[in-house]
Amino acid sequence: MGDKLNIIELQNLELKLGYSFQNIKLLDQALTHRSYGAVHNERLEYLGDSILGMIIAKALYDKFPKCPEGDLTRMRSTLVRETTLAELAREFGIGNCLRLGPGELKTGGFRRDSLIADAVESIIGAMFIDDNENFPRVRQVVLSWFKSRLETIKPDVNQKDHKSTLQELLQSQHKSLPVYKVDEILGTDNDQIFVVSATVEGVPPQIGKGSSRRRAEQQAAGLVLEILEKNKK
Repeated sequence: MGDKLNIIELQNLELKLGYSFQNIKLLDQALTHRSYGAVHNERLEYLGDSILGMIIAKALYDKFPKCPEGDLTRMRSTLVRETTLAELAREFGIGNCLRLGPGELKTGGFRRDSLIADAVESIIGAMFIDDNENFPRVRQVVLSWFKSRLETIKPDVNQKDHKSTLQELLQSQHKSLPVYKVDEILGTDNDQIFVVSATVEGVPPQIGKGSSRRRAEQQAAGLVLEILEKNKK
């Protein structure tokens, strides 16, 4: 969890993931947190986040042909949210494979939901690059990870979070979707606070804070919803 991973550890993780890397260094990078001080995984996370969203969106679109957009959005949010990705990470044992700096190790970063969830997205980004941007192959692997969750998820179950609720509300009013922006990252590598603004037409920008980007976005969306609710009265 702090030193360079050996090839056996990486190969064991590959078996659990169901994907064998042509360039094992990409997997190594996907497991390297910025606190380690080496080439880290944040750019891979950015890429993997977008790819994952597309894969899950298409899977739900195919599975529920009569489902309205709002229900699809809520189900997608449930499947790609931090807690779900952290569950996946624990199933694969990703926390034990992370390369972390001394500060993160001392504070148990390998157990932190936000950190291990980010690593799942980083691995998806790494697979995409490793397989020469072979989206169908990456899609096949990722869907195998979500197989049981996709089989059990239902549109009639309450899965709303603040971001999903806000998006559905704005769409029903034919308004532009909210824009989320990371304004600042406070603290140290092993104790970060993300400051995110949510901008919506007709509402002053609202600021959310959290230990991860996702949590900060949820808080900001919640504040926007509160204002919109007050404006209705």
